[in-house]
Amino acid sequence: MLKKVLITGANSGLGKESARQLAEDPTIEKIYLGCRNKKKAMEAKKELESVTGRKIFEIIMIDVSNLDSVRHVVDHMKEPIDGIVMNAGGFGGSDFMSLTPEGTTRIYAVNVLGHAMLLERLLEQSKLTSVGIFVGTEVSRGVKGMAKRPELKQGSVGEFTSIANGTFWEKDITDAMIPYGYVKLMGVMWMSSLARKYPKVRLLSMSPGGTAGTEGTSSMPTFKRMFTKSLFEVSVLLGKMHRVDVGARRYIDGLTDLRYKSAVFYASKKGVTGDVGDQGMIFDVFNNKTFQDNARKAVLSYIRH
Repeated sequence: MLKKVLITGANSGLGKESARQLAEDPTIEKIYLGCRNKKKAMEAKKELESVTGRKIFEIIMIDVSNLDSVRHVVDHMKEPIDGIVMNAGGFGGSDFMSLTPEGTTRIYAVNVLGHAMLLERLLEQSKLTSVGIFVGTEVSRGVKGMAKRPELKQGSVGEFTSIANGTFWEKDITDAMIPYGYVKLMGVMWMSSLARKYPKVRLLSMSPGGTAGTEGTSSMPTFKRMFTKSLFEVSVLLGKMHRVDVGARRYIDGLTDLRYKSAVFYASKKGVTGDVGDQGMIFDVFNNKTFQDNARKAVLSYIRH
């Protein structure tokens, strides 16, 4: 039974809606709202308390693109949590391929780097007892008409390292969707490897699917952001995407439904909405344990130096 859950990126969109839905369960005693903007965090907490009628929300200031911030949060955590949803992420702003102090691209840092340190450190210190969810995307298996399927040549440590630091691409990348798919693929591979190391904790990846109404497009240039949001709304009306409550429900199901197994990446069986299923049945790269372990080695090289 889950009593205490941490959600990163919890001040808006999928994170905030997940917190709201989770609070509907009377057995939940505490929901930690992981946020990097204090003002937005306070506003989200106030709104959540109002709509749920429960005062179980506690703000944790954390920036998952900053390893010092992540380290501080875990090391000062007074008691274990039962579950975590690593929801924070996105396209990394207009300079998504610029490098962080750790030597990774920003798009990698906001999606994988900090979450990797967060989860690895929680497990090392026995501060996560039951379940962890890394947020994936259908883009990492390819979606017809949206994104080309990522292609790994060797699945080696070096190749995954090149994805993290951006040298995988020989030319300048102007479309964030390209590295986004590879970065998220690397994240779910790391998660599956980690799950095999900690078999007593259920660790899985879950995509919220194609979700309109999130903050994922906020870092895009104005015209592109407006066009993308309009396209999303049309896609919802056509049944090709869904709204935030549906995407967040996937997180809640992953947390609470034991039918979702450890070391598996779940996402839409077709397109970016509808029923979810094991993505290894669609793209067998996700099942390659050697690739999984190599991805984790590459991930760890940036958080243990």
